[in-house]
Amino acid sequence: MKAWPKVVLGDLFDVEKGKIGIMAATPGAFPLVTTGEGLASHIEPHFSGDAVCIPLISATGHGHASLKRLHHIKGEFAVGSILCACINRAPERVDARYVYFYLSACKDTVLIPLMQGTANMSMKVSDIIEVEIPLPPLIEQQALVARLDALAEKTRQVKAHLDAVEQDADRLVRAYIFHPPGEQPKRRPMSDLVFQRQPDVIVDGTVQYRFAGVYSFGRGVFKSVVKTGSEFAYERLSTVRAGDFTYPKLMAWEGALGVVPPECDGMVVSPEFPVFSVNTDEVLPELLDIYFRTPEVWPELAELSGGTNVRRRRLQPSAFLSYKMPVPSMGTQLKLREAYRRTQALKAKHAAIREANADLLPATLERVFSGSN
Repeated sequence: MKAWPKVVLGDLFDVEKGKIGIMAATPGAFPLVTTGEGLASHIEPHFSGDAVCIPLISATGHGHASLKRLHHIKGEFAVGSILCACINRAPERVDARYVYFYLSACKDTVLIPLMQGTANMSMKVSDIIEVEIPLPPLIEQQALVARLDALAEKTRQVKAHLDAVEQDADRLVRAYIFHPPGEQPKRRPMSDLVFQRQPDVIVDGTVQYRFAGVYSFGRGVFKSVVKTGSEFAYERLSTVRAGDFTYPKLMAWEGALGVVPPECDGMVVSPEFPVFSVNTDEVLPELLDIYFRTPEVWPELAELSGGTNVRRRRLQPSAFLSYKMPVPSMGTQLKLREAYRRTQALKAKHAAIREANADLLPATLERVFSGSN
């Protein structure tokens, strides 16, 4: 990179701390910048202009300094109190989006060293004001921003294309359950298809246990935390095996159900997770996994889940076992399994493409701004 002159951020931007607690915000017509990837909203704006928003609090805590992302925003907006807004007051000298790209690329060396503290590391607004940035002529900044924005748009298009292909594949596979060619699948109670197993592990306070969990919104079973028996109050746990079906009673109504994958074989779950063995003479585990990851099914499970508070609804095993789902013939299920395996192979290939695609812009930023600190 060229040896551009450096300028203190405070000479170009007004830097102010956000004015609203993110959880205290009232959804409204104005964008609210948070530490998340997207924007929330608020009923009133607190700032106006062309700004770069920087988190003040470490993304990980526990004495570790890190920043996940910065935001660039224009117009009228609000900012969460754990971020600051750097509002451009010298547009004739600097492009705020250029500074956004620079600080995003160099946050590990420019911003993170400013973080101090023990459990919750944070930065001060006064320190951010003193940050130096390389400042090429405005026309060069704008040309660089145009190239980086074009690259960002290309990566977005690639991601959108992969998403669309995978969504089409998922819809095709689901069609085998809901509308299999040439047959009308009979709805059968889950008690015909699975049977519940009781907890089989007596907890030893000195032993470590690797837990499995289930993501909400149809994202399936995953490897979760490792805990020693003395760290939790459960006296018994359940072992899960590849091909089992499980869900957390509390979150099943929002799609937290799934079949245990091979990588979770032998892990444990708490008594809050009923575990079911699948009757493979009647239904293939893949059919259950696909069906219960389908968003259209979740409202039916919500109706079966008891509890007056929507966030405390529990799907009890007895209610789940009474639920009826369409079960195509075994011949159709075998075709479905083959299609499902092909879609999983496709997604595995896409995962590598997604990773390379996601790394493209950060790698380009690093090359552009290398040696700028």
